[in-house]
Amino acid sequence: MKKPVVLMFSGQGSQHHQMARELWDKHAGFQAWMTRLDAVARRLLGASVVEELHGASRGQPFSRLLATHPAIFMVEYATARALEEAGVRPDFVLGASLGEFAAAAVAGVLEPEEALSLVIAHARALESHGAPGGMLAILGEPRLHDTEPELREHSELASVNFATHFVVSGTTPALQRIKAWLDGRSITSLELPVTRAFHSALMDPARPAFTEALRAVTPRAARVPLVSCLEARVVHGVAPDYFWEATRRPIRFRDAVRVLEARGPCVYVDAGPSGTLATFLKYGLPKESASVAVPVLTPFGKDLDGLRAAATAAA
Repeated sequence: MKKPVVLMFSGQGSQHHQMARELWDKHAGFQAWMTRLDAVARRLLGASVVEELHGASRGQPFSRLLATHPAIFMVEYATARALEEAGVRPDFVLGASLGEFAAAAVAGVLEPEEALSLVIAHARALESHGAPGGMLAILGEPRLHDTEPELREHSELASVNFATHFVVSGTTPALQRIKAWLDGRSITSLELPVTRAFHSALMDPARPAFTEALRAVTPRAARVPLVSCLEARVVHGVAPDYFWEATRRPIRFRDAVRVLEARGPCVYVDAGPSGTLATFLKYGLPKESASVAVPVLTPFGKDLDGLRAAATAAA
């Protein structure tokens, strides 16, 4: 029996300059969608996202929200359409944080141009009103956040990705203090390349401005079921406020995957810029699981190989 295909989309922290460059150079369908969406971005921002995406080498910092937010969405949506051309049609879509916007667009809940407009409004609201901060990924059991005052009192739990990986958000000084505490106990951590403390109260001043943008959209019923990392369940439609809550409340990726695994083995195809969610699944799926996880894009390129591998796995 054919395994259901779950198309996954990651959020902030997965971006880098030159992401999906091989698809841009060699896949006409991908380039067409990027160009179409870039025209929307130019109208709203007065500048090309594609030019900024390709304007620096892979290792250069890429963190300004008004560039990275739309770039992540555009790459993910165009990758989903390239996968569709290759015969990959999802039975479910799953987005984590900002990835919920791409998941909604692929599911038909929002038109892609509509979703991109919201992504840009979200970035603009946060740049104008959100307090600066950051996020710290930690290789340890998530219960540390509950049991250790150093974490609990100076950060908020942003995401639980698998049994030994979670993310916290907070102010930069607080995260530096937490990192020093973790280093002193030989617990590995990594600062994410973000300038805001997503999934924390530091976002809250931006909510009114983004809520104003949400008034212009009316989400439709999903043509493809959404696996919500906000609610850890399968949903067939969302309210407008969902797109704020998905970036404000904790990401329940581990729980969302458990919901899918309870149904049986799946083919998880990661359309995010760096294969982040596929990596989480590599470590997070139960040993007895017959599911497979395939990244299309990685920081190392070979995007066409990833596209072919995904098509083979989903066939």
